[in-house]
Amino acid sequence: MDIRENAKYIAAAVGVVALSIGAVVYISQRKPETPPAPTAVPAPKPLPPEEPAVKYPVEAQPAAEPLPALDQSDGPLLSALAGLIGKVPADKFIVPEGLVRKIVVTVDNLPETKVAERLRPVQPVAGTLVASGPEDQRTLNPANYDRYKPMVDLVRSLDEQQLMAIYTRYYPLFQDAYANLGHPPQYFNDRLVEVIDHLLATPDVKGPIKLTQPNVLFEYADPKLEALSAGQKVLIRMGSANATVVKDKLRALRAKLVQQKPPA
Repeated sequence: MDIRENAKYIAAAVGVVALSIGAVVYISQRKPETPPAPTAVPAPKPLPPEEPAVKYPVEAQPAAEPLPALDQSDGPLLSALAGLIGKVPADKFIVPEGLVRKIVVTVDNLPETKVAERLRPVQPVAGTLVASGPEDQRTLNPANYDRYKPMVDLVRSLDEQQLMAIYTRYYPLFQDAYANLGHPPQYFNDRLVEVIDHLLATPDVKGPIKLTQPNVLFEYADPKLEALSAGQKVLIRMGSANATVVKDKLRALRAKLVQQKPPA
């Protein structure tokens, strides 16, 4: 590069620096302008809570008499169930107080690890759990399955159509009781279908079921079985044959619970 070219670049650089200094001086000598007052932006209006999407709606059934209030529903519902299964079985198996609430709470809690005994809508099966074998090799005695036989026979005999008629008749009370549990807005029938699916996923355990007794109560020795929900453990505890009967009935009821299509 010759001297003339150097001179051109030096002159250009000096010009750029001079322009920059001039701009800074000009800006610094200008009087500060009063910034415009900020425009108030209205706060966005809160969106209304979304209604829960109902997957499986329950169609309201016409009735000659209005539904009783939730707190006065025990007598009418118990009478309806007695008409379905007979008065003697109803008196034997059903807890007559707070029936709607106990059904709802129990259904909701079956996928959990525990279900409160005092909130169950049915009486506990007679007797206690029967185990066999030496202390370090305990197994669930098949005689234990007989404790569940009367209840399972009752489940087998249920007329699904009549049971669904009772359920749809009293459904508004089930929905009210479910809403009172404090959940986010949800539809009880959707929850019922969800719980049935959970129970149907219970593994079918055949052969000796090993137990352990770390404290007073027996537990399943297999950690996978012990980690199951309260509802699934009951199905295993009653034995494979009894659980098959219950699952078959649950499938039949599920088919009726979901037969109505959600609104467009």
